[in-house]
Amino acid sequence: MISTTPGGSRPDAGETTVVTETWFSAALNRTKRVNILLPPDYATGRHRYPVLYLLHGYGGNRDTWLRNTALPQCVRWLDLIVVLPESGRRWFINDHEGHRYEDYLVHELVPLVDRNFRSTPDRAGRAVAGFSMGGAAAVFQALRHQTTFSAAAGLGGAFEAPLRMGDPYAAHRGDPGLLMPTVESHERVWGEPGSPTRQTYSPYRLLDRYDRSTPIAFYLGVGTEDYGRVLRMNRTMHGALRERGIVHEYHECPGGHDWDFVTRALPATLEFLSRHLTPARPGGTDEP
Repeated sequence: MISTTPGGSRPDAGETTVVTETWFSAALNRTKRVNILLPPDYATGRHRYPVLYLLHGYGGNRDTWLRNTALPQCVRWLDLIVVLPESGRRWFINDHEGHRYEDYLVHELVPLVDRNFRSTPDRAGRAVAGFSMGGAAAVFQALRHQTTFSAAAGLGGAFEAPLRMGDPYAAHRGDPGLLMPTVESHERVWGEPGSPTRQTYSPYRLLDRYDRSTPIAFYLGVGTEDYGRVLRMNRTMHGALRERGIVHEYHECPGGHDWDFVTRALPATLEFLSRHLTPARPGGTDEP
């Protein structure tokens, strides 16, 4: 652990601690930094904790959730480790140009966290969630790695990014707060329509391969004032889950494609994920 900063302020609950780790990624051939939130009693207790991998939106980084939400205060009651990785504009997939962020997240970061922290090192103790780009990637990775994650949540998830044609956000390009990639940026990650990368992560193909023997607890949330395309794709994803008989929660609430919406939706999302994970349990004295 190379740096620590406190989160939260209520002494009766204790403080969430944010630590920053630096690890080399063979999948990406570079050193990556990741922020990790630890429960208030982590340093003094000997429990193992469930872990949430929380993914940022397009262009974000490991600080995005800390900068834009009250995440440390939201998780302080939940006995939960939260891992904040980063992929910038590359999504959390193995993309068209060969950036292997899925391999980094699933095959490198998950084992590193389990080795270096008192996590619950099995699928029952792991969830993945995110906003926008991160919300879609979280659901994709849960569907692709059902033996790794047991719960997933997408807020304003861009689930149909693999199906995107042209620039459906062209009318919003004058908005400085727009969080959606241009055609050129999108195709750097996904390739042209019909590419192998798009086929690999096609959401409805992933749902068709869903293994009911290892169920995922899914939570989808979207703002009713989100971009029309995002609202429609969330409703379509909800319908696709329902048609396939995949149990999930779906919520629409006031808000746009922004952090105000995420801030309102975050407590219920975290409560859902925590409820579907193995609770913290005592661990041995020889553990990290």
